[in-house]
Amino acid sequence: MVEFALLLPVLMALVLGIIEFGFALFAQASLAGAAREAAREMAIHNDAAQARTAAVNAAAPAVTLPAGEVGITADCPSAAGQVVVAIDHPYVGLTGWLPAGIVLHGRGVMRCGG
Repeated sequence: MVEFALLLPVLMALVLGIIEFGFALFAQASLAGAAREAAREMAIHNDAAQARTAAVNAAAPAVTLPAGEVGITADCPSAAGQVVVAIDHPYVGLTGWLPAGIVLHGRGVMRCGG
């Protein structure tokens, strides 16, 4: 029983670390998908407000994303132009074990016109 008492904190730290890392990976993937979806909207409709709304909606299950964190660079009047969407969002963890100041990045690039 003493062995279990000694190993329990280590095992709990390991399990909580796996959960925290998994959530961070899920949030990162959600931001990448949101950036791709915003780039798609901007490339097709050429409307920055609609593209930001698409990014916020695409990230919604995992990340509460303010529209101000969605940066859009577009050169869509020309047919050879492209849209670049960059999202930088501070990570807020579940357990608080990861240090503050971690920023997750999502980037999406698409050619204008879809």
